[in-house]
Amino acid sequence: MYVIIVYDIGIERLNKVRIFLKQYLNWVQNSVLEGELTKAEYMLVLSRLEELIDPDEDSVFCYHVRDQKFLGFDELGTRKAEIDTII
Repeated sequence: MYVIIVYDIGIERLNKVRIFLKQYLNWVQNSVLEGELTKAEYMLVLSRLEELIDPDEDSVFCYHVRDQKFLGFDELGTRKAEIDTII
């Protein structure tokens, strides 16, 4: 599945969340990561995020579609980072 995660995390937890998510997804913009995950990886990411965040202060949105080809996308301006695909 193709996943986009958008987050607003307290500064004291920000690095832990960012470092964790970059193990699974591509960083595309401040507080936005995206990429392909298996269902098992997705469930692991959600579980670990629940441990890392403070649910009373932090916000994480996880969008997912079956495949990237089903996702409409328009890009304006300059990318913060290029997505590298390693095969």
